[in-house]
Amino acid sequence: MAEEKQLTGACREEDMPPPGVGPQAPAEDDREDTCESSKKQAAKSSPNLLKMLKAAESRWSPHQSQNGTKEGVTEALKTDMQIQLSEQKQEFNKRPIKAVPRTLSRSISQSSNDSFSSMGSDCSEDEASPRNKVQKTSKGTSDFCIKNIKQADFGRREIEIAEQEMPALMVLRKKAEGEKPLAGAKVVGCTHITAQTAVLIETLSVLGAQCRWAACNIFSTQNAVAAALAEGGTCVFAWKGETEDDFWWCIDRCVGADIWQPNVILDDGGDLTHWLSKKYPSQFKNIRGIVEESVTGVYRLYQLSKASKLCVPAMNVNDSVTKQKFDSLYCCKESILDGLKRTTDVMFGGKQVLVCGYGEVGKGCCGALKALGAVVYVTEVDPICALQACMDGFRVIQLSEVVRQVDMVITCTGNKHVVVREHMDRMKNGCIVCNMGHSNTEIDLVSLRTAELRWERVRPQVDHIIWPDGRRIVLLAEGRLLNLSCSTVPTFVLSITATTQALALIELFNAPEGRYKQDVYLLPKKMDEYVASLHLPSFDAHLTELTSEQAKYLGISKHGPFKPNYYR
Repeated sequence: MAEEKQLTGACREEDMPPPGVGPQAPAEDDREDTCESSKKQAAKSSPNLLKMLKAAESRWSPHQSQNGTKEGVTEALKTDMQIQLSEQKQEFNKRPIKAVPRTLSRSISQSSNDSFSSMGSDCSEDEASPRNKVQKTSKGTSDFCIKNIKQADFGRREIEIAEQEMPALMVLRKKAEGEKPLAGAKVVGCTHITAQTAVLIETLSVLGAQCRWAACNIFSTQNAVAAALAEGGTCVFAWKGETEDDFWWCIDRCVGADIWQPNVILDDGGDLTHWLSKKYPSQFKNIRGIVEESVTGVYRLYQLSKASKLCVPAMNVNDSVTKQKFDSLYCCKESILDGLKRTTDVMFGGKQVLVCGYGEVGKGCCGALKALGAVVYVTEVDPICALQACMDGFRVIQLSEVVRQVDMVITCTGNKHVVVREHMDRMKNGCIVCNMGHSNTEIDLVSLRTAELRWERVRPQVDHIIWPDGRRIVLLAEGRLLNLSCSTVPTFVLSITATTQALALIELFNAPEGRYKQDVYLLPKKMDEYVASLHLPSFDAHLTELTSEQAKYLGISKHGPFKPNYYR
């Protein structure tokens, strides 16, 4: 085809100067030299062109006029071009047409199978539940339930990449590996199972703990990472795309009441704590404490404490400074855009977006959306947060005031029924609805499971809810946590939270009897500051030290803590 294009460009008739126009016509010898030069030049462009020129010459009568000569050569060239194109077309038609698509299809399929990232790994896998599979690691162990143990090598690479961005946990491994502060600890965990949490889990193991793990979200598990954890010896019960029944089955298997007695709980959302208290209440006799990360789980703990039903100490990591001011803010600030782009390919410039809640998560979401040109509105119940939103340049309104005009609604409250059927009935066609809180209770999904509404799955974790009149809304991740269900999160920020969780576990497990009662506690500020200090070398940051006079003036130690325990 390249030869055909070059040939066509070299022989277009309109490119030849008309007779008698332009400079003085060349002499006969000059014309022959020019013709010979043209032949050589054309031969460089196309190997077949010289043969065609000679064939054309043989059909050209030497008694024709100069004008006739050019026209004759041109016509002869055209004839030969048509012959050649016809022959090439016939040759092309003889080739197997499906050969290229088949090769391309195989290439695409192979590429898909070779990639096991959090988004791409699950598209090429079968939908059969792993509960029906019998799998074993290379060491012959089978106390786990994941999607595919063969993905372990890919998951290991994901974990190794995450380790590079989680410096504090790596430092903690080196400093405490010899002491084994978690020797004897049996940690049962229920968190998102990603490369970042895998680094945390394996850090706990290095520090001496035995770990069994389940997922706190049915969509956030990275299957390859779960496989790597299982291959490494951690008992994992999780896979991406679990059903509700699978979710509770995995938690029950994770607890392993028949073969194992946990003594520390690491929870994210309170589901594991709830399941233990409901089905295995006797196990709390052996449990030294609970570490809870999410706002939803913390609410549940405070409710239990208020009702005098909390029977072990609990550490509230969610309200620690290192969680609120870093994970909740910066993690959501970057991941909200990633989640929306991956699922909808939406452009943010000029879009009207309503963010429900202006806590640290809401602040991060609003800041990111505003930076890309979106018009952002905020709903709030707390006058302090509402005032912050106003002074940050956002208009604080009620959902019902703008529900007809906004292009996106994002919930970030940690509450329930923030967006209900009444609101969704009034939304504009194509409005995107999603949640950045931990639980899927913020959007009233039950009200959408009715006969008159039709659900249409258009992409993984993307559903169109279609009304009888044809209007539709776009629901992401079935109302569950958008960023971890549909995208990834920045590893470095999660390093801060994971280190805080590890220190909280060490504190609860090693605390002398009587230090912590059956109540909910905040992490000591000294520990918050230690976590922050472990991450400063990554930025080549150098702290200023107080002088003795300055420390005395402030009434604090030169080495901290620099904030009181009530500071948030």
